[in-house]
Amino acid sequence: MKRSDIRKGTLYLIAFSVFVFIAIHLIPLFKGEGKVAAASADSHVSHKGQPVWSDTLSNNSSEYAPLDAMDSEIRRFMQKWEMKGMSLAVVRNDSLVYAKGYGYADVETGEKMDASTVMRIASASKLVTAIGVMKLVEQGKLHLDDKVFGPEGILNDSSFTSAVADRRIFDITVDHLLQHKGGFGRGAGDPMFNTREIIAAKGLDHAPDNDELTRIVLGRKLAFQPGNGRRYSNFGYMLLSLVIEKVTGKEYWDFMREDVLHPAGAFQFFPGSTYYADRVKREAKYYAPDDELVEEYNGSGRMVERVYGGSNIPALLGAGGWVTSASDLARIVAAADGLPGVTDILSKRSVDLLTEHNEENKSCRGWVDVERGVWRRTGTLSSTHSLIEKFPQNDCWVIITNNGNWKGHHFGHQLERLIDRLRERYGSSLPERNLW
Repeated sequence: MKRSDIRKGTLYLIAFSVFVFIAIHLIPLFKGEGKVAAASADSHVSHKGQPVWSDTLSNNSSEYAPLDAMDSEIRRFMQKWEMKGMSLAVVRNDSLVYAKGYGYADVETGEKMDASTVMRIASASKLVTAIGVMKLVEQGKLHLDDKVFGPEGILNDSSFTSAVADRRIFDITVDHLLQHKGGFGRGAGDPMFNTREIIAAKGLDHAPDNDELTRIVLGRKLAFQPGNGRRYSNFGYMLLSLVIEKVTGKEYWDFMREDVLHPAGAFQFFPGSTYYADRVKREAKYYAPDDELVEEYNGSGRMVERVYGGSNIPALLGAGGWVTSASDLARIVAAADGLPGVTDILSKRSVDLLTEHNEENKSCRGWVDVERGVWRRTGTLSSTHSLIEKFPQNDCWVIITNNGNWKGHHFGHQLERLIDRLRERYGSSLPERNLW
């Protein structure tokens, strides 16, 4: 055998040995790393298979020594008002500069509240819905002066039209619903929260769905001529959700996520659930302001915790059905505020309409009030309080809690005072950064 052939054979043998070594020792490692990476991605996938900013946001993101005193003040506030858990997000010039959870997401398991914990936001959902309506207006699929009911209306199903007992209902417009001017009263109670009474009054053996509930309410007299008064109406915003469904051909939740929330960069918005077993990932446990059991909303006669079965949360739709984090709620505000930091999903004209303030009856669209340049939105359920305050100095503060308070919606004033103190004492110490 030639010496050159021996050298070639030796090289081939060495190459084959290296290949075998790689196959035996290294390829399984690469596969294992791939599995770990995939598992990690699977555990945090939020949008089109890709991790997003909310996947990595945690309390550690906002550990900042100059604001330790602010954290202590928040904890003292929570102790005073017996709050189980609270989440705070602070935005300045469309940059998320602070996001942290305080207290417990679940007292019984010891799970701490985190910056990415999601909670019910109650009526803050109305702002989200109003943004969705304005998006459809910009797309030309909807007009603020469109009639809601009647043969020429949006919800023109014959079952709705034939149920109308007060012909003034045919005068209701989309804008009336946005501003709580639809004429709906609450003499028979809030139809979104007195399901048991409706079941009993109508002799039903089930809780009415949204369409059936609409027919029932259309069979009542209005409290005033649409547009000539104002009365806060959860039912009106539920109707706006049905309007969205009719003009888009999508379920309300799907349209809002696909066409509004995700384009805004707000990925942690989920339909709320009525029962503890149905909660979504990262969702906190809820606590009522008392230990009293109530009858289940559907008339079953079963006694349940007020926060888990006392009301039909998904049926609220855009009136109060969303679950999200404080930072995601702040994100949708940043995408509809006219500032350049986060790309807006609405035009300046739409933002101006949302924040237009009617001094005579204190009405806005989506927002609770806009006075002296402060945009404010509150939300209250027995299981949560939410508050959004955006100030002329371009800072926005968002708070969500996972328990109610005996003061009910008046507790929102305490949260407002808390934000005022925090802004005054620690606003200048907020870091210059963007956690988004």
